[in-house]
Amino acid sequence: MRVLVIGGGGREHALAWAFSKSATVFCAPGNPGTAGIATNLSVDLSDHPAILEAIETHRIDLTVVGPEAPLAAGLVDFLSGRGRHVFGPTARAARIESSKAYSKQLMERAGVPTARARTFTDFGRARRYIEAHDEPLVVKASGLAGGKGAIVAQTRSRALEAAREILGGRFGAAGSEVLVEEFMEGEELSVFALTDGERFMFLPASQDHKRLLEGDRGPNTGGMGAYTPVSIATPELLRRVGTDIITPTLRALAEDGAPYRGVLYAGLMIDSAGAPRVVEFNCRFGDPEAEAVLPALGVPILEHCRAIASGEDWHPEHGAGTASQAAVTTVLAAPGYPDAPRKGAGITLPNQ
Repeated sequence: MRVLVIGGGGREHALAWAFSKSATVFCAPGNPGTAGIATNLSVDLSDHPAILEAIETHRIDLTVVGPEAPLAAGLVDFLSGRGRHVFGPTARAARIESSKAYSKQLMERAGVPTARARTFTDFGRARRYIEAHDEPLVVKASGLAGGKGAIVAQTRSRALEAAREILGGRFGAAGSEVLVEEFMEGEELSVFALTDGERFMFLPASQDHKRLLEGDRGPNTGGMGAYTPVSIATPELLRRVGTDIITPTLRALAEDGAPYRGVLYAGLMIDSAGAPRVVEFNCRFGDPEAEAVLPALGVPILEHCRAIASGEDWHPEHGAGTASQAAVTTVLAAPGYPDAPRKGAGITLPNQ
């Protein structure tokens, strides 16, 4: 099989590594790491006809889309509409990540447990809501902000500042709407479910650490590291996640005219009683979680992706995916990350 991985980050390196065990892999655009296991293609990801041309030129059998932006921009719609097998949700289904306002409404309609929240486009209304609610609060840009658009505000004054920053353009168009949510106490858990829109299969659960600094301090980032397996991800908890969260979400998406094919990533908060609630949904493999989950998998993933993308009959078990070994990934970031990273700056490791 010949597989094209769309994207150029660590997640795409992990996908290419996993697929390279049984397929010839291409990456667009890829990175220096993928160059050692795949053929990198210089393609503009916003140029859908150019991607299609690359698929035809290199006789690609399956395309797997890594990042959320091409999914939200309709790359899957474009390629599948031209008869190509592509793993990932349509733009309409990808709204579960590209619009946190839509995702929250969907969860509320489906009865999926999540934090109470309100959405605003006007700062004055957001201010009145914040001033009337207990602290801490969580303030989020509704659109795609590279995993950096959620601000945990310990005080109402910080929540007001965050809402003003987001609506004032800190995250560009992603912040044209802002969500103000109750703060959820507990332990976070990342769960990936491969799905054809009805059935699903869990991959090993992982835990992402989003704060920039040690001791869970500093601003939220796109993720500073992850590990798997996670002790709180018991079979009983994952059965509950499947019944209370994944199944009703897939049903609600289908009812909304957006059947979901691909990987549905549920970012969860597990409270002290062991009950899961959704922090947010993502429409793709998590980064950096994928870099830990994929190497730890005990079974090949490529055949599952191919069957889902091609629309073939797929019979996954609803049990949790089992990690064959433990894995951890640590992110190295340039100075100034996440707000103003020095792009192109070298990262030097201390001598061990």
